[in-house]
Amino acid sequence: LLLLWCAVCVLVIHMSVSKAPPHPPTSHLALPPSSTSSSAPSSSATSPSVAMPPPSPVKISMQEHFAINVCPGPILPIPQISDFFPRFHDYPWFKDGEKTADNDGDKDEAFDSDDEDTYLGTLEFNLHFDQDNNCLHCTIHKAKGLKAMDSNGLADPYVKLHLLPGASKANKLRTKTLKNTLNPVWNETLVYHGITAADMTTKTLRLCVCDMDRLGRNEFIGEVRVALKKLKEGENKRYNMSLERIAQNKESNNQTVEQGAEEEERGRILVSLCYNTEKGCLLVGIIRCAHLAAMDSNGYSDPFVKIVLQPDMGKKSKYKTSVKKKTLNPEFNEEFSYEVSLDHLAKKTLEITVWDYDLGMSNDFIGGVELGINASGQRLRHWFDCLKNKGNKVEYWHTLTQQGAPSNDKPD
Repeated sequence: LLLLWCAVCVLVIHMSVSKAPPHPPTSHLALPPSSTSSSAPSSSATSPSVAMPPPSPVKISMQEHFAINVCPGPILPIPQISDFFPRFHDYPWFKDGEKTADNDGDKDEAFDSDDEDTYLGTLEFNLHFDQDNNCLHCTIHKAKGLKAMDSNGLADPYVKLHLLPGASKANKLRTKTLKNTLNPVWNETLVYHGITAADMTTKTLRLCVCDMDRLGRNEFIGEVRVALKKLKEGENKRYNMSLERIAQNKESNNQTVEQGAEEEERGRILVSLCYNTEKGCLLVGIIRCAHLAAMDSNGYSDPFVKIVLQPDMGKKSKYKTSVKKKTLNPEFNEEFSYEVSLDHLAKKTLEITVWDYDLGMSNDFIGGVELGINASGQRLRHWFDCLKNKGNKVEYWHTLTQQGAPSNDKPD
């Protein structure tokens, strides 16, 4: 069988070779005929058994070879880094012209140059004004859908609060920082002390959401602003506001800043007075200060409080609290006692001054207040309430002024 198969194969090959085409194809790539066939045409015509050479395969150049299949499909654009972090617009975009660059922010936060119509997220919080204790409670609940600020498509957000006009480190509060999230939940309550009903009619609360960056400057994400005059006394109001580059009432706040620029606030102090009839003494409590003026180059102060009962009664009439380092909202909770009869107390004046401690240098005067029969307004009312309600503590917030400022500061 093997020999038979081989014989059939040889026969088929011989027949295919012996059958020459009647008109061989002419090609410019075929080899030219040999000189012997061109010189003796009569012999080739008379001998049909001699076969013509098979045509050569098509040959192409190297350039033609590399030109084939170099672009098998359409040319695709190079992907951008933003393609890997898509932003989802679950909420309506803002209208054109609603946002502009914010030049009023702290230097700690850098603004990112993104499109104006980029969705920044929402912030949910509560505000409650406690007029009895002169406190403004700000509960920061959560943010949703924040803009991604880090290379991993997430952010490290925190919320910073300011009271306008007069935004400074003295009235800045901030939440803790939450790592790697665009939907942070804080549920954190921040309290402003020493807020009066008059402040509620003129102040605006600014809430900024920022991204913390350990290696560089913190980045500003967005902000909201709330006019406190819209908050009723005792009302616990909940807000859910969209973050913006700058709030719409910025211009009105700037006008308020210009109008109140001349009224420099030195800070406020919470003082308690109580006359103890059993011991025959006046108890003076220095509870805390708020929004003190910054006296050091780092933007803070090292405050302490001095109290003197005038007319001077010697060393027994002078006291001072401990020093609180690097703060503009110190909490002292210290109490001092003056042995004085009620009749003599009515003729006395209590001088309270707040100072910034400087090591090896003269201390800086921050502000002061005088309580007594010669005072006026709320300071006089505080003094009368103390004499009237014997045995009861009477607490009042007082604004620090230039009262008690020395002609030249002397080191203590």
